[in-house]
Amino acid sequence: MDMMAKPLRILIPLTCLLLAGCGGQSDDDAQLNALDNELAAMNDGQPAQDPQLAEALAGQIMVDPGLTQTSNANAVRPPNRPDSDQVPVLPPPGDPVDPRTLKSAPKASSDCPECRASAKALTLGALAGQQAANARCLAGLRYSAGWAGHLPAAFAVYPGSRLNEAAGNDAGGCHVRIVSFRAGGPVDKVIDYYFTRATAAGYDADHKRDGAQHVLGGTQGAAAYIVYATARRDGGTDVDLIVKGG
Repeated sequence: MDMMAKPLRILIPLTCLLLAGCGGQSDDDAQLNALDNELAAMNDGQPAQDPQLAEALAGQIMVDPGLTQTSNANAVRPPNRPDSDQVPVLPPPGDPVDPRTLKSAPKASSDCPECRASAKALTLGALAGQQAANARCLAGLRYSAGWAGHLPAAFAVYPGSRLNEAAGNDAGGCHVRIVSFRAGGPVDKVIDYYFTRATAAGYDADHKRDGAQHVLGGTQGAAAYIVYATARRDGGTDVDLIVKGG
């Protein structure tokens, strides 16, 4: 009898504990059901019943700008690529001119006011305006690549060049041509090219230089020309050519 009484005394507390656990589980279920109902109400567009939760949901998220700089600092990133809107760097144009066909231009004078003046010109028109004789014709100046094809034969664009811009005006007897291009030849060769062609056409020639920029200019009666040639660090020569008459 005593042996049976002892297990019974143990079972009675265990039964009470299990019953208490069952009662607690019922309370938890009720709380979970209430939370589910509240979340469902929020999904339906109804405000949450908890004021602190409502305030947290409605409040603006604050971001520390100092921390955003270090976010994902150790993340693996793809290699750097150029921006899609960047203009690709083109190689220098070819240079088909045979140097054996050229005469050497005279040694350049170091006094070059035209070089200093051209540095202040932002457009081809402004560059041409450095010569007083061209001022009257600039008002009717028209920009078009087609003007490069209407240069006098002696001052055609250096062979193989890449055209940048061209302008001209034939109104009122102006006959002005202004062309900007990139030549593949070095600056000394470009100057020799235009010196050879200008003198062969009866023009005189005056060669000046200031640093990397050379200026070759001359006249034949009322006609005149001037060549601004600047050596490029990446190869070739930038050329601005102005011709009046001819």
